[in-house]
Amino acid sequence: MCEHDDFDEFAKRAALSRRRFGAMALGSGLVAMLPQWALGADATGTSAAGVATVGADVSIATPDGTADAYFVRPASGTHAAVLMWPDIFGLRPAFKGMATRLAGAGYAVLVVNPFYRSQKAPTAPEHADFSDARTRDALMSLAHSLSPATAATDAKAFVDFLDAQAAVNTKRKVGTMGYCMSGPIAFRTAAARADRIGAVATFHGGGLVTKDADSPHLLIAKTHARYLIAIAANDDEREPDAKRVLRESFDRAHLQAEVEVYAGTQHGWCPTDSHVYDHDQAEKAWSRMLALFGAGLA
Repeated sequence: MCEHDDFDEFAKRAALSRRRFGAMALGSGLVAMLPQWALGADATGTSAAGVATVGADVSIATPDGTADAYFVRPASGTHAAVLMWPDIFGLRPAFKGMATRLAGAGYAVLVVNPFYRSQKAPTAPEHADFSDARTRDALMSLAHSLSPATAATDAKAFVDFLDAQAAVNTKRKVGTMGYCMSGPIAFRTAAARADRIGAVATFHGGGLVTKDADSPHLLIAKTHARYLIAIAANDDEREPDAKRVLRESFDRAHLQAEVEVYAGTQHGWCPTDSHVYDHDQAEKAWSRMLALFGAGLA
């Protein structure tokens, strides 16, 4: 199965109906996790941990055009950087909020629009419903516009952007994280910038192990990072052998990795606007990510 075929299958599993999100948010405490000041351009505020943060929409020159993104950081000091890749629904308020939360933990975070070659964010309609054929076709077209080559190009440009920021401590390693279709992109980022990437986290990543010659798992040996692989339970049911292949690949490369299936979760359980969002398991994955970055971004 090729990586784009995996996009098809895993995107179906992630079908978000944000019409249901408003009611869910009130019941799960998400409003506190997505403060309004965190979601717009040129935003400032204070995180739940008491850390003042500053965020702004930014434009980044790449060899293929100008990428739109959101950069958020603690209001003072220099910090390790993290490059966040969103899922198929793209750069949106939920991911800006998640990036802001991570900045409140002491990181300079860039969350990007991976589809900038095609259109600026938002790249999915509000309350996107993947069961709608036109919406699904549009999203899959965007996903299919990406490739291992675009991932490598973007990884280099986005890490260079982070390293040029005054708020980034370039003596510390950079982290990267991906969700669903961007799990493979996080792996490719670690390989393309092995000199800088010290930690990789993926959450319900689709297509990490394929039969193709350019399967993401084959890049592990080219990286120098620690890994967190958080697997949805229903993804594991579909591909039960993937976790073994990943663990063996990390062992052969002598890299530290935590590969875990999160019990009871469905594909897409981590983004805060997902209709399958699992608060307790998402918080567990978030805590493991913080532990990973604490150890790997020294």
